[in-house]
Amino acid sequence: MIPRVRSQKHLSFIRELPCCICGNGTTVEAAHIRFTDLRAAKNNPGIGAKPSDTFVCPLCNTHHREQHAYGDEKKWWAQYGIDPIFVSLALWHASGDHEAGLQIIGAAQLKSN
Repeated sequence: MIPRVRSQKHLSFIRELPCCICGNGTTVEAAHIRFTDLRAAKNNPGIGAKPSDTFVCPLCNTHHREQHAYGDEKKWWAQYGIDPIFVSLALWHASGDHEAGLQIIGAAQLKSN
């Protein structure tokens, strides 16, 4: 298992971006992606443990609450047509580059419409 990465700098970068679902830029939170995805060697850390900060997407507080309340996170993301693993890793790679972050979020939103 890959060790958990923590990065307050990256989480701050994520919070500066608009929600990748609705585009709201005023109440953005760094939403950790919990489900397992073997394409990225990502495991679910289990109840009470946060995933690595490499696996976060910007969500407004409304969509972040929905993400946690839905029950099946993978299906929740799928209803919007967004691959959160791809988006989170792209944002990790571009971390600190606001323009690149906006481009990644914009491309995710286009795919979801």
